[in-house]
Amino acid sequence: MGLAALPARLLRSAPLVGALRVLMWGAAVLFALLVLIPHTGLYRTALPLSGSMEPTFSPGDLLVLRAEPLSRVRVGQIITYSIPIGDHHLETHRIVRILRSGSEPVVQTKGDANAQPDPWTAVLHGGTVWRVDRVVPYVGSALLWLGRPAVRVAFVLLLTALLLRIGLVQIWRRPRSGGG
Repeated sequence: MGLAALPARLLRSAPLVGALRVLMWGAAVLFALLVLIPHTGLYRTALPLSGSMEPTFSPGDLLVLRAEPLSRVRVGQIITYSIPIGDHHLETHRIVRILRSGSEPVVQTKGDANAQPDPWTAVLHGGTVWRVDRVVPYVGSALLWLGRPAVRVAFVLLLTALLLRIGLVQIWRRPRSGGG
């Protein structure tokens, strides 16, 4: 057996094939949980980028958000909303005061790690607000790392090289001798 046949045999080995299957199924499940199912409206995910809510959650955690009817908004809930100033980015902070209830509540929010409430009041529109339901520690760090341009390029190049290697081994392998 030549050295060129070793990678082909290795790629067909049962433990490696099993590990690749587990990896593929895991990636498919992760893709469904983080990308597909949130589009159904059952939940959304968010990645906190600042430490304003520590120790409740930290940068790099994954937040699972659920829709909450505006009529059920209460002091103490942690919600994700668009801030009313500047770039209108999404903010995830705790409600510390409800200034007006009803169909479009006006709330004051504050990060748990911040000394003062946010310098604005937020009017909540649309019938629902996204409330933090679960915090999954550290998962967001992995997603942020995988989203880096250099990491994406490295994965694409590695996958391309692996597929090219498999293809070349298949093309150039010596035919088996014997009748047939």
